[in-house]
Amino acid sequence: MPSRGLIPINRPVMDDEEIRAVVRVLRSGILTSKSGSGTNVMQFEDAFARYVGARYAVAVNSGTAALHVSLLAAGVGRNDEVIVPSFTFVATAETVVLAGGTPVFVDIDPDTYCIDPNELEAAITTRTKAIVPVHLYGLTADMDSIMKVAKDHDITVIEDAAQAHGAEYKGRRAGNLGHMACFSFYGSKNMVTGEGGMVTTDNREFADTARSIRNHGESKAYQSNILGHNYRMPEMEAALGSVQLGKLPSFLEARSKNAAALSEALKANQEIQLPLEPEDYKHSWYVYTLRLKGSNAAKRDKVVRQIRERRVDCQVYYPKPVHLQPYYKAFSPVELKNTETAARQVFSLPVHPSLDEKDLDRIIHAVRKALE
Repeated sequence: MPSRGLIPINRPVMDDEEIRAVVRVLRSGILTSKSGSGTNVMQFEDAFARYVGARYAVAVNSGTAALHVSLLAAGVGRNDEVIVPSFTFVATAETVVLAGGTPVFVDIDPDTYCIDPNELEAAITTRTKAIVPVHLYGLTADMDSIMKVAKDHDITVIEDAAQAHGAEYKGRRAGNLGHMACFSFYGSKNMVTGEGGMVTTDNREFADTARSIRNHGESKAYQSNILGHNYRMPEMEAALGSVQLGKLPSFLEARSKNAAALSEALKANQEIQLPLEPEDYKHSWYVYTLRLKGSNAAKRDKVVRQIRERRVDCQVYYPKPVHLQPYYKAFSPVELKNTETAARQVFSLPVHPSLDEKDLDRIIHAVRKALE
């Protein structure tokens, strides 16, 4: 439904089909499964694996759980290091610490905002166990370059694809570019289950270990062989996810169309840097992120406030990089020039499928007036 009040930064798109799917689960009386492998969960896993082009998919109850499970499945533990970008949501680094490892922060490419592969070699040590590139805002990282470095050093690569459902890199979808990948189905994402997450992989051992971890480390009922957690996805979420996955292509088409309209309307303004979609990449447009060139945080924040005053939700992802946040400063005391500059200059606009032409006009007008 078109928004005539505040245009939100993101909005889930659901109708009677999702309601019927959830009601069917409620009427069945089977809301979850002891092993985490209920009928709806397995159907969702199979469909999602086929969609991304992976052999296996393991459903869990959040994107954060997906990251934690993947790191544990990769064997990350005490004294291990995991290379991550700092320009990301805190869960990327948080789960490394929860697994017992140490996050090692590296800088980003200033045009894509994704991890810079040229920074990896200098960050690798004998303790490096994994690399977690983040596909930020819906654009994949330069995975060929990352995978080459990882292969040279025998390092596991785990995609953080929480914002990249349907994004593509050289003809392959996010979720099928590293050794494992992690998705989130939080309520703001390109497809939603409320909360929820997914691990995808072509490696059977990783998949089997992930399934065990999500269910208390059990190999069979009441036999725990490894340390695990309760990361099971409920049946209602899985039923909702299956319906949403079927609609994802139309959601992505609308997002792409809306992004193209914004870019066409704003391309003449020399103060801003438009989001990039490199050749051979397909952006999934989680949000539409602009950069106020040459600005400081105060100037950017003023622009954000003025856009919001015109009833357009405008957000900054992320105003303080993880390596500068109080808890994480001690892990990797580094200066990341591109990351810190981007954090002072970027701001994101709505691009979701619920926008109509009047909404797009309002967004464009709000940005233009704020930049005057």
